Amino acid sequence: MGCLIKKDIIKKTIEFHGHTCPGLAIGIRLSELAMEKLDIKNIQNPVCVTETDMCALDAVQYLTGCTYGKGNLIHKDYGKSAFTFFDRTSTKGFRAIYKSDFRGNNKNNNMGKIMEKITAGSATDHEQKLYQEMRQSSIKKIMDAELDEIFMVTEISKSPVRPARVLNSIECKNCKEMVMESRIRIFEGINLCIPCFIEKEQKI
Repeated sequence: MGCLIKKDIIKKTIEFHGHTCPGLAIGIRLSELAMEKLDIKNIQNPVCVTETDMCALDAVQYLTGCTYGKGNLIHKDYGKSAFTFFDRTSTKGFRAIYKSDFRGNNKNNNMGKIMEKITAGSATDHEQKLYQEMRQSSIKKIMDAELDEIFMVTEISKSPVRPARVLNSIECKNCKEMVMESRIRIFEGINLCIPCFIEKEQKI
Protein backbone atom coordinates (compact mmCIF):
# COMPACT_ATOMS: atom_id res chain seq x y z
CA MET A 1 0.00 0.00 0.00
CA GLY A 2 2.83 2.41 0.81
CA CYS A 3 2.69 5.83 2.45
CA LEU A 4 -0.79 7.19 3.18
CA ILE A 5 0.24 10.75 4.02
CA LYS A 6 -1.13 13.20 1.45
CA LYS A 7 1.25 14.28 -1.32
CA ASP A 8 0.87 17.98 -0.55
CA ILE A 9 1.89 17.34 3.08
CA ILE A 10 4.90 15.33 1.92
CA LYS A 11 5.83 18.19 -0.41
CA LYS A 12 5.71 20.68 2.48
CA THR A 13 7.83 18.35 4.60
CA ILE A 14 10.46 18.23 1.85
CA GLU A 15 10.37 22.04 1.59
CA PHE A 16 10.85 22.29 5.37
CA HIS A 17 13.93 20.04 5.20
CA GLY A 18 15.30 21.64 2.05
CA HIS A 19 15.58 18.54 -0.16
CA THR A 20 14.38 14.98 -0.48
CA CYS A 21 16.57 12.09 0.65
CA PRO A 22 16.27 8.56 2.07
CA GLY A 23 16.70 9.84 5.63
CA LEU A 24 13.77 12.21 5.28
CA ALA A 25 11.69 9.41 3.75
CA ILE A 26 12.39 7.32 6.86
CA GLY A 27 11.17 10.21 9.01
CA ILE A 28 7.99 10.55 6.97
CA ARG A 29 7.16 6.87 7.37
CA LEU A 30 8.16 6.98 11.06
CA SER A 31 5.77 9.89 11.60
CA GLU A 32 3.06 7.96 9.78
CA LEU A 33 3.66 5.09 12.20
CA ALA A 34 3.28 7.47 15.17
CA MET A 35 0.06 8.85 13.67
CA GLU A 36 -1.29 5.34 13.18
CA LYS A 37 -0.40 3.97 16.60
CA LEU A 38 -0.79 7.03 18.85
CA ASP A 39 -2.67 9.68 16.83
CA ILE A 40 0.44 11.71 17.70
CA LYS A 41 -0.79 15.04 16.28
CA ASN A 42 -3.91 15.10 18.47
CA ILE A 43 -2.64 14.04 21.89
CA GLN A 44 -1.83 16.56 24.63
CA ASN A 45 1.43 15.19 26.02
CA PRO A 46 3.47 13.52 23.28
CA VAL A 47 7.19 12.92 23.49
CA CYS A 48 9.70 11.55 21.01
CA VAL A 49 13.13 10.26 22.00
CA THR A 50 15.53 9.83 19.10
CA GLU A 51 18.77 7.89 19.31
CA THR A 52 20.20 9.52 16.16
CA ASP A 53 20.48 13.00 14.63
CA MET A 54 19.67 11.98 11.05
CA CYS A 55 17.52 13.84 8.49
CA ALA A 56 14.46 11.88 9.67
CA LEU A 57 14.11 14.28 12.60
CA ASP A 58 13.00 17.18 10.40
CA ALA A 59 10.07 15.08 9.20
CA VAL A 60 9.28 14.10 12.78
CA GLN A 61 9.26 17.74 13.89
CA TYR A 62 7.16 18.91 10.96
CA LEU A 63 4.64 16.04 10.94
CA THR A 64 4.21 15.11 14.61
CA GLY A 65 4.67 18.40 16.45
CA CYS A 66 7.43 16.94 18.64
CA THR A 67 10.16 19.59 18.50
CA TYR A 68 13.41 20.55 20.23
CA GLY A 69 12.02 23.96 21.15
CA LYS A 70 9.02 22.53 22.98
CA GLY A 71 11.23 20.07 24.81
CA ASN A 72 9.28 17.00 23.67
CA LEU A 73 11.88 15.88 21.14
CA ILE A 74 14.82 14.47 23.08
CA HIS A 75 18.10 13.49 21.42
CA LYS A 76 20.17 10.72 22.97
CA ASP A 77 23.38 10.40 20.98
CA TYR A 78 23.54 6.60 20.77
CA GLY A 79 24.11 6.36 17.01
CA LYS A 80 21.13 4.03 16.54
CA SER A 81 18.29 4.43 14.03
CA ALA A 82 15.81 4.04 16.88
CA PHE A 83 12.92 6.28 17.90
CA THR A 84 10.53 6.15 20.86
CA PHE A 85 7.13 7.85 20.81
CA PHE A 86 5.07 8.12 23.97
CA ASP A 87 1.76 9.60 25.13
CA ARG A 88 2.29 10.70 28.74
CA THR A 89 -1.46 11.00 29.34
CA SER A 90 -2.46 7.49 28.29
CA THR A 91 0.97 5.99 29.21
CA LYS A 92 1.10 4.24 25.85
CA GLY A 93 3.98 4.25 23.43
CA PHE A 94 6.40 2.32 21.29
CA ARG A 95 10.05 2.11 20.24
CA ALA A 96 10.70 1.70 16.52
CA ILE A 97 14.00 0.55 15.03
CA TYR A 98 14.79 0.94 11.35
CA LYS A 99 15.33 -2.64 10.22
CA SER A 100 18.87 -3.46 9.10
CA ASP A 101 17.65 -6.08 6.62
CA PHE A 102 15.39 -3.46 4.99
CA ARG A 103 18.22 -0.92 4.96
CA GLY A 104 20.49 -3.30 3.06
CA ASN A 105 24.24 -2.87 2.84
CA ASN A 106 25.59 0.26 1.17
CA LYS A 107 28.90 -1.51 0.62
CA ASN A 108 27.17 -3.97 -1.69
CA ASN A 109 25.76 -1.30 -4.00
CA ASN A 110 28.70 1.11 -3.72
CA MET A 111 26.40 3.93 -2.56
CA GLY A 112 28.55 4.67 0.47
CA LYS A 113 31.78 4.70 -1.54
CA ILE A 114 30.31 6.99 -4.20
CA MET A 115 29.02 9.35 -1.49
CA GLU A 116 32.54 9.57 -0.06
CA LYS A 117 33.86 10.50 -3.52
CA ILE A 118 31.15 13.15 -3.98
CA THR A 119 31.99 14.64 -0.58
CA ALA A 120 35.68 14.69 -1.51
CA GLY A 121 34.90 16.25 -4.91
CA SER A 122 36.45 13.34 -6.81
CA ALA A 123 33.31 11.63 -8.19
CA THR A 124 32.92 11.36 -11.96
CA ASP A 125 29.77 12.56 -13.74
CA HIS A 126 28.77 8.92 -14.16
CA GLU A 127 29.20 8.23 -10.44
CA GLN A 128 27.18 11.31 -9.50
CA LYS A 129 24.36 10.24 -11.83
CA LEU A 130 24.49 6.71 -10.46
CA TYR A 131 24.35 8.02 -6.90
CA GLN A 132 21.24 10.10 -7.62
CA GLU A 133 19.58 7.05 -9.19
CA MET A 134 20.41 4.99 -6.08
CA ARG A 135 19.00 7.71 -3.82
CA GLN A 136 15.74 7.88 -5.75
CA SER A 137 15.48 4.10 -5.75
CA SER A 138 16.03 4.03 -1.97
CA ILE A 139 13.42 6.77 -1.40
CA LYS A 140 10.87 4.90 -3.54
CA LYS A 141 11.55 1.66 -1.67
CA ILE A 142 10.95 3.36 1.69
CA MET A 143 7.83 5.23 0.58
CA ASP A 144 6.25 2.17 -1.12
CA ALA A 145 6.88 -0.37 1.65
CA GLU A 146 4.53 -1.45 4.42
CA LEU A 147 5.42 0.02 7.81
CA ASP A 148 6.12 -3.37 9.35
CA GLU A 149 8.66 -4.02 6.60
CA ILE A 150 10.60 -0.88 7.56
CA PHE A 151 10.43 -0.81 11.36
CA MET A 152 10.68 -3.29 14.21
CA VAL A 153 8.25 -2.05 16.88
CA THR A 154 8.19 -2.75 20.62
CA GLU A 155 5.29 -1.50 22.75
CA ILE A 156 6.15 0.40 25.97
CA SER A 157 4.08 1.61 28.94
CA LYS A 158 6.58 3.81 30.78
CA SER A 159 7.73 7.27 29.75
CA PRO A 160 11.26 7.16 28.27
CA VAL A 161 12.13 10.54 29.84
CA ARG A 162 11.12 12.68 32.79
CA PRO A 163 9.06 15.83 32.07
CA ALA A 164 11.16 18.94 31.37
CA ARG A 165 12.04 21.13 34.38
CA VAL A 166 12.71 24.85 34.55
CA LEU A 167 16.09 25.29 36.26
CA ASN A 168 17.81 28.34 37.75
CA SER A 169 20.56 30.15 35.86
CA ILE A 170 23.97 30.86 37.38
CA GLU A 171 26.59 33.33 36.18
CA CYS A 172 29.84 31.94 34.79
CA LYS A 173 32.54 33.82 36.68
CA ASN A 174 34.82 33.85 33.64
CA CYS A 175 32.67 34.96 30.67
CA LYS A 176 29.87 36.43 32.85
CA GLU A 177 27.19 34.67 30.79
CA MET A 178 24.20 33.00 32.48
CA VAL A 179 24.18 29.20 32.47
CA MET A 180 21.56 26.58 33.39
CA GLU A 181 22.57 25.33 36.85
CA SER A 182 22.74 21.69 35.70
CA ARG A 183 25.47 22.65 33.20
CA ILE A 184 27.70 24.57 35.62
CA ARG A 185 31.16 23.15 36.34
CA ILE A 186 33.24 24.08 39.39
CA PHE A 187 36.98 24.68 38.91
CA GLU A 188 39.12 25.81 41.82
CA GLY A 189 35.92 26.77 43.66
CA ILE A 190 34.63 29.00 40.82
CA ASN A 191 31.42 28.46 38.83
CA LEU A 192 32.20 28.08 35.11
CA CYS A 193 30.21 27.32 31.99
CA ILE A 194 31.31 24.24 30.04
CA PRO A 195 33.40 26.10 27.39
CA CYS A 196 35.24 28.13 30.06
CA PHE A 197 35.77 24.99 32.15
CA ILE A 198 37.26 23.16 29.16
CA GLU A 199 39.53 26.13 28.41
CA LYS A 200 40.91 26.19 31.94
CA GLU A 201 40.99 22.47 32.70
CA GLN A 202 42.05 21.14 29.28
CA LYS A 203 45.38 19.32 29.47
CA ILE A 204 47.81 19.86 26.60
